[in-house]
Amino acid sequence: MENYTLLLVIMAIMIGVSGIAEKIKLPIPVLLLATGIAIGFLPSMPGIELNPEIIMLLFLPPLLYDAAFNISFREFRLNINTIGTLAIGLVFITTGGIAVVAYYLIPGMTWPLAFVLGAILSATDAVAAIGITKGLGLPHNTVTILEGESLVNDASALVAYRFAVAAVTGVAFVTWKALLQFVLVLGGGFVIGVVLAKMLGLVLRFFRTNDMVVICLMLLMPFVTYVVAEHFAVSGVIAVVTLGLGMSRLSRMKLPEALRHQSKHFWDVIIFLLNGLIFLLIGLQFPLVLKKMHEAEVWPYIGYAAIIAVAALGIRLVRVYLQQFNLQKAFLGKGKRRVSQHALFDSKTSFIITWSGMRGIVSLAIALGLPIVLQSGEPFPMRNEIIFLSIAVVLFSLLGQGLSLPWVVRKFSK
Repeated sequence: MENYTLLLVIMAIMIGVSGIAEKIKLPIPVLLLATGIAIGFLPSMPGIELNPEIIMLLFLPPLLYDAAFNISFREFRLNINTIGTLAIGLVFITTGGIAVVAYYLIPGMTWPLAFVLGAILSATDAVAAIGITKGLGLPHNTVTILEGESLVNDASALVAYRFAVAAVTGVAFVTWKALLQFVLVLGGGFVIGVVLAKMLGLVLRFFRTNDMVVICLMLLMPFVTYVVAEHFAVSGVIAVVTLGLGMSRLSRMKLPEALRHQSKHFWDVIIFLLNGLIFLLIGLQFPLVLKKMHEAEVWPYIGYAAIIAVAALGIRLVRVYLQQFNLQKAFLGKGKRRVSQHALFDSKTSFIITWSGMRGIVSLAIALGLPIVLQSGEPFPMRNEIIFLSIAVVLFSLLGQGLSLPWVVRKFSK
């Protein structure tokens, strides 16, 4: 009963804070984060330990599905070059870049542990990007790139993370096996997403006159798809995104307009609650992790987190501007493949894309999911420190970039 009451109080706070943020024109996720941190420091507040599996299963499937469902498939296809570059190439570059910074910056950090930290923080987050950029009036092309990147890059980060953790436990790294597994994980997720989207399409056509059944099936399927994909050890993220893209096309072509509107209103409420709750819970985690750190380590590690956050942003800045240059070359016929003029973007858009790349829910869930002990029975080295750094970087990213993003958009959209 106490947990039930606490959940109701947290939900009420989340709804109230979201309303206040709207009134005072602050990004809702940022104010929720700050509120969560403040509440977490209250002496009477019981600690809420998040289960990473629950986070990934409860929050990720509906949020990813909704984002994929609402993305423009045509613009996604037009910007596939940029989305692929940022969602796959940039993830591995960022993993390596953060690993180098962490190894030379943090005492006691080994190369395998540095790569674990790099993998945790390598991907930008769909929930953060959508939650903070919504309502800022960004061009559709820019929104598509941001959403498309953060929908796909979670799978790349999870693959990098698995191999980094394997290296910590002493498992040998074999390049061709890593590449093969990466292809199988992404390809398997895509196949499962396509198959389940086709199956759901057939079922929805059969029940198309029953609005409630159709809406409930569309709510249930992201969870089913994620669980099925993870059961077969492929990417649940890619499977859910593929399902969302497929159902978006089916909805526009086959479902009545009245049902689409009814479904949208229902999903808007669900996404509002989940979005708000996850940012409040991220804030609540910081005081808990802080208590597990030695007092003498807190300020040095906050400094390390700030440097890592800046390094990750710098790597992203260079890669996004390089992608802008490469697209210009390809458009002029100087590259291996030509691209459409609609796929091009200018320097101001490059900076907005860079500044919008925030870490969030996936980084938090991966960090909290670190093994407690190795196969040998020894404790996982520097586990608390890695979790602390991960949450601190997420907070620096969301609060720093999130608070300044509206100003950046106004300044660079002129």
